[in-house]
Amino acid sequence: MSDLNRTELAQTILDTMSNVAVIADCTLIDTINDETVLLQSGLDSLGFAMLVAQLEEDLGIDPFSEMQLAVYPRTFGEFTTLYASALKG
Repeated sequence: MSDLNRTELAQTILDTMSNVAVIADCTLIDTINDETVLLQSGLDSLGFAMLVAQLEEDLGIDPFSEMQLAVYPRTFGEFTTLYASALKG
């Protein structure tokens, strides 16, 4: 799935967030865009852990385990960019 463009990747992440929100019994905010602060998206910490695990299964990558220094994205745009960079390898 490494041939996804950024828009497709963002949509994949949003779709996965929606699925995880149902499973984690969370309610996502109505509009999530690049400026949305992740902590205000509606997912709780368990939801984010589930999101990263599901994205690893779907995309075959976990950019957080590949980091030398743990840096956590603050916004949805930063989160998407992190995954886009990891997919490029």
